[in-house]
Amino acid sequence: MVTWDKGAKMYFRDIIGQDSTIEAMRSAVAEGRIPHAQLICGPEGTGKLALAIAYARYLCCTHRNGGDACGQCPSCKKFDKLAHPDLHFAFPIYKKEQHPSSDGFIDKWRQAVEENAYMNLNQWMAYIGAENQQGLIYTSQSQEIIRKLTLKSSEGGYKVMIIWMAEKMNAECSNKLLKIIEEPPTQTVFLLVSENPDQLLPTIQSRVQHLMLRPIEEDTIANALTSKYGLADTDARQIAHVSAGSWLKALETIHLGSRAKEHIELFMTLMRKSYARDLKGMRQWADSVAAMGREPQKEFLAYSQRMIRESFICNFRRPEINYMNTDEATFTSRFAPFVNEKNIFGIMEELSEAQRHIEQNVNAKMVFFDLALKMIMLLKQ
Repeated sequence: MVTWDKGAKMYFRDIIGQDSTIEAMRSAVAEGRIPHAQLICGPEGTGKLALAIAYARYLCCTHRNGGDACGQCPSCKKFDKLAHPDLHFAFPIYKKEQHPSSDGFIDKWRQAVEENAYMNLNQWMAYIGAENQQGLIYTSQSQEIIRKLTLKSSEGGYKVMIIWMAEKMNAECSNKLLKIIEEPPTQTVFLLVSENPDQLLPTIQSRVQHLMLRPIEEDTIANALTSKYGLADTDARQIAHVSAGSWLKALETIHLGSRAKEHIELFMTLMRKSYARDLKGMRQWADSVAAMGREPQKEFLAYSQRMIRESFICNFRRPEINYMNTDEATFTSRFAPFVNEKNIFGIMEELSEAQRHIEQNVNAKMVFFDLALKMIMLLKQ
């Protein structure tokens, strides 16, 4: 997994951008009007989890100064290891026992967050070896949340429950938490982190204060890349533009690893084999993608949808609104004419349908070969 900044311990000062939200959090604490439940939402790579942890640290710090946690008190020392007794986490896991709980993965979680507090769900599921299993927050985890938060604070201050990817709570889990979210024990704060808040139950959404994080400004990303990684200004600004407001994407661009290269290779192969009506090649391509785990397959399909959008936009010859790395731009310069107003919606729908089928555990070989076959007709339009 790409490391975001090994020296960062998730203080407010470590958060890339989001200054206005951080200032609002500081003001709320200073004025004693701390919401008991907040939903921190926004696009991938905007720092939702890192901000939630920095805010929790700030709440629990006993010697706040200069608008940030002190870093020296016993509370901050425990936060450095994400091991504060009044800091609790719930996050998507896979079912490896009858009553799955985040506690069974807490050591892995702490390691993963230390390595990359901007990680996405696919990276986390790969980190814990989920293979083909999907990440969920199960009903049994709601029972653990209620049990922990009804106990007295270990350090006499705030108790903070961070629910990462809260939209992955199943309906029963969400319903069990409604009462405690609406009427939590004294000095208890819920921080729900979500990329798709519309997938949360309306009854959950109505009980929390919404904080929307915006994509990070290009200048902010460029400056952070220069200061943290010593990149030349030109390189930093190019990467910042490609990142489209995501610090995670900026890091992946720097470290352009095997997964990123694999995605572009798979995408190019799909389009070339389908356009050429190379049935044998399409079958081999489908078999190779089917051999990947379910989460990587979903990640690839999401990547393909992005590339189709970028290809369509490329036709307008407005490079300032295209967000691609060099390899992607080179391929798209030739491929873009085959994506137009006649077929873009059809292509996007087929990719979305393939994604739904993978989520529903449909045979992956059939899903991807069928996708390749449909691309034949769509690319000819």
